[in-house]
Amino acid sequence: MEINMKNVSAKNENLIFEGLICAIDIHRQAMKLSENMINKFENTMLSLIVFGIISLNLNLLRIGLSQNNIKEFVFPFFFVTVCILYMFLGNYSRQNIIDHNNDIFVVAYSVQWYAAPLYIQKMIFFLLQRSAKNFFLNLGKLFVVSLECFATLIRLQYLILLLYIQRDKERRKLNQKV
Repeated sequence: MEINMKNVSAKNENLIFEGLICAIDIHRQAMKLSENMINKFENTMLSLIVFGIISLNLNLLRIGLSQNNIKEFVFPFFFVTVCILYMFLGNYSRQNIIDHNNDIFVVAYSVQWYAAPLYIQKMIFFLLQRSAKNFFLNLGKLFVVSLECFATLIRLQYLILLLYIQRDKERRKLNQKV
């Protein structure tokens, strides 16, 4: 997005100034709304995450213990798929919010601010200063909701499953020896 600031009339300057004020206000309100929604639903989301992780672990356990039995494999596999999809969509939507915040910084930075009048430069500087801070949505002050967090949760679930399967095999070997 490139804006030519050299041939700007007084009327256009006012329109640009009003547009910048509006953009900054919308950005501020969107960030405030995101933080308020996280704060309002924090306990509910945290309990849903705990329930989802427990459900995912138990269903992964059932898959690991199914021992080539298709009937025992189908329902846990369906529930694991639903849990992973639920976790992905929740984290993906929050990642979208973070990405849009970063896009505002990139757009404001790429504007030809040096050719703008001084008061518009100050507005752009204010927007750059606010957008330069990383904006994250923290859930329960435990983790940042993003795709990176989703990948970490999936990796953790996979490691827990491998650990349990390994211990189960060791127990079976010990039981066979006895």
